[in-house]
Order: sequence, then C-alpha cells, then structure tokens
Amino acid sequence: MAAIRRAEATWSGALTSGSGAVSAVSSGAFSALPVTWSARTETSDRRTSPEELVAAAHAACFSMALSGALARAGTPPERLDVSAEVTFDKMEAGWRVVSSALTVRGRVPGMSEADFVAAAVGAKDGCPISVALAGNVALSVEATLEG
Repeated sequence: MAAIRRAEATWSGALTSGSGAVSAVSSGAFSALPVTWSARTETSDRRTSPEELVAAAHAACFSMALSGALARAGTPPERLDVSAEVTFDKMEAGWRVVSSALTVRGRVPGMSEADFVAAAVGAKDGCPISVALAGNVALSVEATLEG
C-alpha cells in the first residue's frame, strides 16, 4: 500500500522581499515554519528553507535505512548520529541543490569499521530519499564507528 504524505506552503510578496510558511499536514508535526529567500541563500535567521527540509528528510531516511541494514546483518546499532548537509548553489543554469553530504557516527557492538563503512555506503545508495536525489544531486557519506 502506498504511503502519501502532505505538506502545504503559502507565500506572500516578491521572491527576495516576501516570506512564506510551510506546514506538515499529514502528521501535524510542525506548522507555519517561516521560510524566506534569504534563509535559502544567506543566513537562516531562525527560518527554514526547502534545502534544510531536504537535509532533514535525507538524514532521517538514511538513519532508518542504515539501522535496518545493520539489524538484518545481525548487528543492530546502539546509536546512530546522522547529519545531512545539503548545498544550494547558483549555477550557470540558476540556483540548484547540488549535493547532499551525509555524516554518520555509530555505536554498533561487534562490527568492524570496514563493515560499518560498507553498510553506510549501501544505505546511502538505497535509502528512498537518496534514490529520489540520485542522478541530480551529488551524494556522499562519511561513516565513523565509535568504540
């Protein structure tokens, strides 16, 4: 069965001087988060951006994919700390999301560093958000196993 999630955004004014808000309608987890053009291209000033929301989605998706892969391998993680850094840059063709760089630190008893790195690479390639971005956005992962 397909899972459908819904978000809504409103915008008022011109691109560079206007502002908007985004809400998670399906879950109600957040509502009316402020968004502005300057939050995308300059400083966030306590406002979010589509790129920050993509980074949050990628970090969450990857953490679940890696956790699942580790559990299937018989080495479930005690903890995974994941960050995603999405880069939004002005290119010749205009503004584009150009990369999403994942960083993961994990505590996984009984796993070698090499196996953890291999699992992280597999999760990067297989998580649904990575799959959605692949071919359009450079994807990378840096994985560190904690003792």
